[in-house]
Order: sequence, then structure tokens, then C-alpha cells
Amino acid sequence: MDIKEYIRGIPDFPKPGILFYDISTLLSHADAWQVAMGRMARMVGQYQPDILVGIESRGFLVAAPLALKLGCGFVMVRKPGKLPGGTVEYSYELEYGTDALQIQDDAIHPGQRVVILDDLLATGGTLTATVDLCRKVGGDVVGSAAIIELAHLGGRDKVDIPFEALISYDE
Repeated sequence: MDIKEYIRGIPDFPKPGILFYDISTLLSHADAWQVAMGRMARMVGQYQPDILVGIESRGFLVAAPLALKLGCGFVMVRKPGKLPGGTVEYSYELEYGTDALQIQDDAIHPGQRVVILDDLLATGGTLTATVDLCRKVGGDVVGSAAIIELAHLGGRDKVDIPFEALISYDE
């Protein structure tokens, strides 16, 4: 099954010149979603994770079902102010400003094997920040994966951990 057939491109979203890869059409097709999650489970399972970390918010849609399938825990990394209890924050630079991510301070135990998941890898800034955040709370980040990689943006080259993608776009 060609998973690309179930992902639609929406031009000029969220702003002119951007082609948005919409996974909602993949999520709504039961067979394609099942195949995608099966393939992702094989990719991610090779790292023998204890915890899957999902990056807000579409990363939750990938990490949560994979955690169930692989029998491991699921942790959310979110924008500031979205998680209850004690949190650890990581601020990072963007092309035009800064951003921040948070994780609950007790979500990952020191030494746990962590794989980070998102729906899409573009420039790699958010993934790199998430790797640093997970390490900050003691996680052993052993890999990362996404449904889609925009290979021409070079995000894979910015991370110092293995990265896997289900599908890739080169334009």
C-alpha cells in the first residue's frame, strides 16, 4: 500500500507558499492507518523503547497508538502551560524568534530508552529541542521517527540520533 495516496497536500496553508501535508485523510482511512501504524511499529520497535514521546499535537496521534501496540509508555511534550503538575521547560531559537516546550518532570525516569515521534519532520528544530528536553530529564534518547519527512529541508541532519520516516517528500 502506498501511504502517500492517503495524505493530501493543501497549498498555501497556513500561509501562502506553504504546502501543508494533511494526515487527517490517512487517519480517517481505517486500512491505511492500520498499515501505517504497523510499519511505524516495526521501525520504532527496533530501538526497544521504554517510552514513546509525542510532540504536540499531531505527534500524540502517532505515539499513543504505537505505545499501545509496542507495550510501552507514552509521554507528551507540549507548549508551555498545557501540562499539569511540575514541568521542565526547554527554550530554543527559531529563524525569527524563540519557542519553548515542556515535559512533566516525572514523566521519564533516568535511563529509560526514549523514542520521539511526530507526524512530520521539516527543519528539525522542534525535534532537536525535544531530544534536548528528554535528555534534560534523564531519558536515553535512542531514536526518532515521523510519518512524513520533508527531506529537502534537511531536518534529519540536525539531530544526533537515528531518524526514520515512513514516507519522504523531496520537493
